[in-house]
Amino acid sequence: MITKTKSPTERPLVVIGANGQIGFELVKSLSSLAPVLAFERRTLDITQTASLHAKLTEVQPVAIVNAAAFTAVDDAENKPAIAAATNGVAPGVLATIAADCGACFVHYSTDYVFDGHSRRPYRESDPVAPTNVYGHTKLAGERAVMKTDSASIILRTSWVYSNRRNNFLLTLQRLARTRTALKIVNDQFGCPTPARFIAATTAAILRECRLSAKRLQEARGIYHLAASGETSWYEFARAIIELTPGCKTVEIEGIPTAQYPTLARRPAYSALDSSLLYRSFGLCTPDWHVLLAQSLEA
Repeated sequence: MITKTKSPTERPLVVIGANGQIGFELVKSLSSLAPVLAFERRTLDITQTASLHAKLTEVQPVAIVNAAAFTAVDDAENKPAIAAATNGVAPGVLATIAADCGACFVHYSTDYVFDGHSRRPYRESDPVAPTNVYGHTKLAGERAVMKTDSASIILRTSWVYSNRRNNFLLTLQRLARTRTALKIVNDQFGCPTPARFIAATTAAILRECRLSAKRLQEARGIYHLAASGETSWYEFARAIIELTPGCKTVEIEGIPTAQYPTLARRPAYSALDSSLLYRSFGLCTPDWHVLLAQSLEA
C-alpha cells in the first residue's frame, strides 16, 4: 500500500491526554497553530506501543504534545508498574514516533524529581533525587525522551491546578463550602501553576518554533515552567479562600507534614526557577498570586 505524504499545512497537531487538566487547556490553546487531534486514554492508550505507533504514523502529526500521565502520587506507591509504564516508558516511545514522523514533541514532567532539600528555586541543572515512586517514574520518562534523537522539549511543572478534574483548588473550595475549619500543611513549599497558563506557554513555544522539528531541535532540552514566587499549601489555601465567594468564614489552621501522613513522601521544597524559559524563548512567568486571581476570574 502506498501512503501519500501530507504537506506541513495538512498535518495535525496531536494532543494526548486531552481529558486531563493540562490536556483540556491544550486543545484550546493549540487550535490557533494547526488542526488539533485530541486523544483521551479510551481512544489512545499510550502504554499499548503497537497501536500507538500505528495510529500516530497514520496521522503523520506535525507535533505531538503528551499530557497523559499517572498523576495520583499516593496510588503510584501501590501501582509502580502501571505508573512506570505510563510515566517512564511511554514518553520515550512517543518521542521515537515523533522523530520517525519528523514531528515536534512536547512532554511534561514534575517538580517531584527533586528531593526538596534546596533553599532556593530549583534550576534545570540541579541534581535530581526523587523521594517517591511518582517522581522516579517521571524522571525515567525524562531520560527516555532525552535518549532519543527527537526534537523534544520537556517542561517540568509544579502544583498544577485548574477549574476541572481533581486538584487542590477545587478540593479546597468544595471543603470550604461544607466545613467551618480546615487543617492544611504549612511546611511544604512550591509554585502553584494553573493548567491554562501551562497550555498557553506551550502554544507560545511551538509558535516561536513555527511547529518546525528542525527549529525545536535547536532548543531541545528540559525547561522549568512554573509560576514565579513560592508559597506553602497553607498560604495557597488562604489565598484561594480569600478570592472565592462564600468561603471567607472558614478557619484554616496550618499544620506540619507529620500531622498529615501520606503514603508517598513529598519534597518539603520544590519551587522551580523558570528563568531559562525566559532566556530561551522570551517567556515570562507571572507571580502565582496573579495567575490564581486570573484563574478564579475566568
